[in-house]
Amino acid sequence: MTFPKLAPLAVIAAMAATSAMAEITVTDAYAFETAPTAMAGGGFLTITNTGDSDDVLTAVQADFPSVQLHTTEFDGDIARMMHLEAIPVAAGETVTLAPGGMHVMFMGLQGNPLTAGDEISATLVFEQAGEMPVTFDVVARDTADSHGEDRGHNHDQNSHDHGNSHDH
Repeated sequence: MTFPKLAPLAVIAAMAATSAMAEITVTDAYAFETAPTAMAGGGFLTITNTGDSDDVLTAVQADFPSVQLHTTEFDGDIARMMHLEAIPVAAGETVTLAPGGMHVMFMGLQGNPLTAGDEISATLVFEQAGEMPVTFDVVARDTADSHGEDRGHNHDQNSHDHGNSHDH
């Protein structure tokens, strides 16, 4: 039998596949506290792909009725939330989800506001890197300066479009 000779080849093939995969790191995951009547809250983080191949964030899972990837589009002073199916993270690149741009929407708070000091346990789902646990620290809104520009975007307002709009 020649099977034992094939075993080293299988190991080499597995190592080659592993080295070509995306290597994802996540930093600075946070969400702003929300008002008691808020129906949704925004989550923000930085994703870095140090691998040799592109990857895609396809979902975020957390203990809320709905969790979606969104981006913010501005028409003058009006902010509109747009649902994203996925967020690409190219090899060697960093993608920042920040106020006024791409973000995670924790939807269906229903009288259970996000409170400064709390943590949100979540799982990021990537096409290649798979599932990655992450903890969003809930911070007071006055800490916006330490996390980037807030641009006046407020997830507590029900006047924004939080539907599944797709303007492609």
